[in-house]
Amino acid sequence: MRSALVIGGTGLVGRAVARRLLSSGWRVTVTGRDPGRVPADLAAAGARLALLDRDDPAGLAAVGGDGCDLLVDCVCYTAAQARLVLPLIRNSGSAAMISSRAVYVDDEGNHVNSASAPRFTEPVTEQQPTMKPGDMPYNSPQGYGANKVAAEQVLLDSGLPVTVLRPSKVHGQGAAPPREWYFVKRALDRRPTLLLAGRGRGADHPSAAVNIAALVEVAAERPGRRILNAADPDVPDALTISRVIAALTGHTWHEILLDDDAPPQLGNHPWRCRAPAVLDTSAARALGYRPVGDYATTASDVVDWLLDAVSQHPAWMPPGVDDMLATTWFDYASEDAWLRTTVSASRTGGTSGLR
Repeated sequence: MRSALVIGGTGLVGRAVARRLLSSGWRVTVTGRDPGRVPADLAAAGARLALLDRDDPAGLAAVGGDGCDLLVDCVCYTAAQARLVLPLIRNSGSAAMISSRAVYVDDEGNHVNSASAPRFTEPVTEQQPTMKPGDMPYNSPQGYGANKVAAEQVLLDSGLPVTVLRPSKVHGQGAAPPREWYFVKRALDRRPTLLLAGRGRGADHPSAAVNIAALVEVAAERPGRRILNAADPDVPDALTISRVIAALTGHTWHEILLDDDAPPQLGNHPWRCRAPAVLDTSAARALGYRPVGDYATTASDVVDWLLDAVSQHPAWMPPGVDDMLATTWFDYASEDAWLRTTVSASRTGGTSGLR
């Protein structure tokens, strides 16, 4: 039986990778700091949990020092963290590191976390220029992508069989926060009207955790040193996503597509993207990547998770949704006030930011 070590295996991507490998007959160990974050199905399927801190070299050596067939690092954010796992990778058959599309820059040097949104004229390939490597705080807008680049370089320059995966907007069970909650909660609250900023346009490529897991398994079967974009086979806009989630929740609403002159806080959904952001996944497909499904298929995983949690605990809020975010996402009072004003203006021949 082949063995795999999934560092950060209790998170969004890690648990999807663990499930995929377990279903394929692997023996899987996941690392994490909180036993409560291990889904019951993983434990039931035989996943072993190793409690340790990602930055503890002794702990990493204890759990992975004897080697394994596959090492998957889902929480490698810095060059220092990448160097910590090099000894483990040397004792492994192959490795995969979860990076991010945040490393890419456009012709002006803009990236997804910069003040100005990047503008890519065509789907982004793995040859697209990236940010310069850096070591500023990785949880900052300028530091996140720069540190990911630095971590990638440490692993790839080692000459070891490491596959670097660059996903886009990751979605799935365990997301923190789950962007789908923006629409799911509205459906649960039986909101009759849905406002969408930017007319619901803007294709921001999603990456289902289960699709990333499928690509990890393909890379494990074909060890090598490479970079691969990891994304869903389709790129739905926000309007399409809202309709998918409405169908999955059995709810209908009246859609109002807002123009740019509408108040900026209205309909400001998590998929708003002024310029298309699409990843080219032809290299992954050439390696043998076959997605589990498109967005509509894979979104059912996170929607079912959210609906099930609320059915058991009606006041439950998903991880990552704090009071500030909830207030921003679900400002129903402002929406209703604007709708009343709009209806009144339409009756007198005025306009208020929608078409």
